[in-house]
Amino acid sequence: MAIKKYNPTSPARRYLTSLDHSDLSKVAPMKSLLQVKKKFGGRNNQGRTTNINKGGGCKQKYRMIDFARSKRDVLGTVATIEYDPNRSARIALINYADGDKRYILAPDKLTVGCKVQAGESATIEIGNSLPLRNIPTGQEIHALELKIGAGAKLVRSAGLSAQLLAKEGDYATLRMPSGEMRKIHLSCYATIGRVSNPDHKNVTIGKAGRSRLMGRRPHNRGISKNPVDHPMGGRTNGGKHPCSPTGVNAKGLKTRQNKLTNKFIIKRRVKKK
Repeated sequence: MAIKKYNPTSPARRYLTSLDHSDLSKVAPMKSLLQVKKKFGGRNNQGRTTNINKGGGCKQKYRMIDFARSKRDVLGTVATIEYDPNRSARIALINYADGDKRYILAPDKLTVGCKVQAGESATIEIGNSLPLRNIPTGQEIHALELKIGAGAKLVRSAGLSAQLLAKEGDYATLRMPSGEMRKIHLSCYATIGRVSNPDHKNVTIGKAGRSRLMGRRPHNRGISKNPVDHPMGGRTNGGKHPCSPTGVNAKGLKTRQNKLTNKFIIKRRVKKK
């Protein structure tokens, strides 16, 4: 998938880029796999604004994705490769041999007409899903389960992949896209290959109006606000560390609460320089 550039007919279009969608299937999404998606505009269940930078945007419908790949040992054929407004990756509509149809995350280089399968007997081919114990070490994988049978929770964004490094006992050691190394049970399922749409990170939004269509409202720096609106307001931070409008530290504050799974993390993610 290539990046499209535009002639600078206006200052906004000078640096604007977008993805070339010529490789996507020219079909409407499957109606039986759509759900209504409500917008909350950054409000909680009490109607109070908890995120002032959300709101607006285009209407969307949610595509139901089979993250668990629960259709085991049934051969499926890729019918379409489609755009999904709810995620950065592409999705693929699979027509199974028994007549069932489901959406899955589309791996990179998966094309219409390819055969995919999930189960312990599946082969090591792009798009196939099988337990970690049946995947050879060194293989690129995505859509990882964190708990057995809970469905894919890790490595689902565009262009990402994890690497299976070793197997020992009941657990496999994997290198995550962030550089973190952690253990996951060998009975957890994963999909072969890298997630589709690797050029997603190279797109330049180019203008503010395009952000508003995505549901992103303008974001102001805390120091540019009044003291009544932000702890760092009033043209000075008052000696305070960078923080959110509610006073929570924005840099260096550890937010991880689940200490029970620390034993599965061998090495923390690589720190950005």
